[in-house]
Amino acid sequence: MSNATVNAAPGVGMAKDKASGHAVLGWVLHNVVWIWLIALVAIFGAFNDYFLTVFNLQNVMVQATVLGMLGLAVALPLLVAEIDLSIPANAGFSAAVGALAYSDLGLPWFIAMLAGLAVGTFIGFFNGFCITRLKMVSLIETLSMMIILQGALLALTQGKTLTNLADGYVWIGQATIGGWPIMPVVFLLALAVMGVVLQRTVLGRSIYAVGGNPVASNSAGIRVDRIKVITYTISGFLAALAGFLLASWQMAITSNQGSSYLLYAIAAPIIGGVSVFGGRGNVRGVLGGVLLLTVIQVGLAIINVPSFYVGMIGGVMIFIAVAIDAIRVRYFG
Repeated sequence: MSNATVNAAPGVGMAKDKASGHAVLGWVLHNVVWIWLIALVAIFGAFNDYFLTVFNLQNVMVQATVLGMLGLAVALPLLVAEIDLSIPANAGFSAAVGALAYSDLGLPWFIAMLAGLAVGTFIGFFNGFCITRLKMVSLIETLSMMIILQGALLALTQGKTLTNLADGYVWIGQATIGGWPIMPVVFLLALAVMGVVLQRTVLGRSIYAVGGNPVASNSAGIRVDRIKVITYTISGFLAALAGFLLASWQMAITSNQGSSYLLYAIAAPIIGGVSVFGGRGNVRGVLGGVLLLTVIQVGLAIINVPSFYVGMIGGVMIFIAVAIDAIRVRYFG
């Protein structure tokens, strides 16, 4: 055996160890949301046994449903390298339209609900139309739409809380099977459907292509503007559905319904790996981000952290999660 072969052997071993360590670190960073989630569940459970009870698990599931629907709605424009700030406001406004269609117009609750969903879907379509056809900047256009919808909701409710909701309208937010709430099933179904659409259909592949490189997508024959309009329309429908679920769960619609969800609805998909530059992300990541944020909110409340610290601590935890994700993207792609 030559000296060169003997000397090369340790170098090869070191290279393999380095590659193995790099692969492990990459795996950790790619799954950091789930690792962070498990760690927080263990920490909150250690501080208060109630956190690990079945009742609290059900509470987390229900709270994650509305945020999850909104996060899924926000994720779609992000995938095509756009943004929609009006989604929580759309949820509140469309729910109020549905409720008033029942209480003031006398429509059957199911038709009233469909009316609310139709309004939310149209708002999403209108946003997409303005951004693609009128070439409006999505950040500014959806910000103005958010302000319009918040003002319209205040005008519709006259600053009051709407409580005259039909039993059928609030059923899904209150119903249980074997003690387990039904509402989270809607979120899981939405995740499954969107997962199939994004990964198994031409539309889904086109969404990723447009978000990754719109110029190349256009050259390949993909109708970029049409894909963006469809994406915003689906997002509007999901926002309206989230608004209906929130109203059904709370059994009421306030004059600022949905406004408190804005920052968390944007943070959830980004924490879960959806890129703000488009073309990257999946529904599994959105689910992880939603569960992480919900666990943080519920956990801090259960361990009796003073309310005026909850927002700050939650923000720090979100910052850490996003910073880790940024490191992952930079060094591991």
